[in-house]
Amino acid sequence: MIYVFDTGAFIVLKNYYPTAFPTLWERIATAAASGELVSVREVFNELHNYNDTDFIQDWAKDHKNIFASPSNDELLIVQQILAIPHFQTLLSTKAILKGTPVADPFVVAAAKHKGATVVTQEGLKPNAAKVPNVCQHFGVPCLNLEAFMAQQGWTF
Repeated sequence: MIYVFDTGAFIVLKNYYPTAFPTLWERIATAAASGELVSVREVFNELHNYNDTDFIQDWAKDHKNIFASPSNDELLIVQQILAIPHFQTLLSTKAILKGTPVADPFVVAAAKHKGATVVTQEGLKPNAAKVPNVCQHFGVPCLNLEAFMAQQGWTF
């Protein structure tokens, strides 16, 4: 199984310091090395655009190979996502004007293309333009970080 991590999942992981949770980080690194944990270039960019400088940005740099650029097929899926007027709000006016990265449609497109599951901290909300809503619309499995760890059978 492949899991495509959203920015929010990495931001939550930053609360689990590697010195205090070495087993968690060994498992995350193993999943990344095996190709089970992947992400997209825009998540990498969002992490580095994030106001907080911490070890998660260094971890991302050290594992940059998991943050893939979108394929042509994935770009076509992004186009399908953004063709739905309701989901166009994923691209906020503020992000467009500031030129800040927006990962959400790329995360869902990568998961759809790979037959993968999205890992995000966003929750499903009726009539919202959130990652779980887009996943639901396009038939992409979606779960949060805690559910991902449970699915992996990880306990600490």
